[in-house]
Amino acid sequence: MTTWLDQVRFSTEGLIPAIAQEASTGQVLMVAWMNREALQLTAAEGYAVYWSRSRQQLWRKGEESGHRQRIVEIRLDCDADVVLLRVEQHGGIACHTGRHHCFFRVLRDGRWETVEPVLKSPAAIYGE
Repeated sequence: MTTWLDQVRFSTEGLIPAIAQEASTGQVLMVAWMNREALQLTAAEGYAVYWSRSRQQLWRKGEESGHRQRIVEIRLDCDADVVLLRVEQHGGIACHTGRHHCFFRVLRDGRWETVEPVLKSPAAIYGE
């Protein structure tokens, strides 16, 4: 029997990009990676679970910061190789830099300009 997870086209590394979008505003908050287990846990638990490529382990968004992402809806793109998570961002901060979202730089005149403020310092969030 084919399950919904069997219809997802994971890469040869067993991963799929996951775009987290704020359900209420449409703002793209971040992009991360999921493996099969992360996607399955996300659907089962109702909160975002990702795969950390650097640590080679699952991580629950907000496990250290408290800035969890409650799942409103999970969508799969037309090629079945990208997942869109429509989320409710708890605490208003999705980025580890302390910003609302991870896309805080804009290319202007050949250089990256930071255009979004830090809402809370990473040291205050993570106790560094």
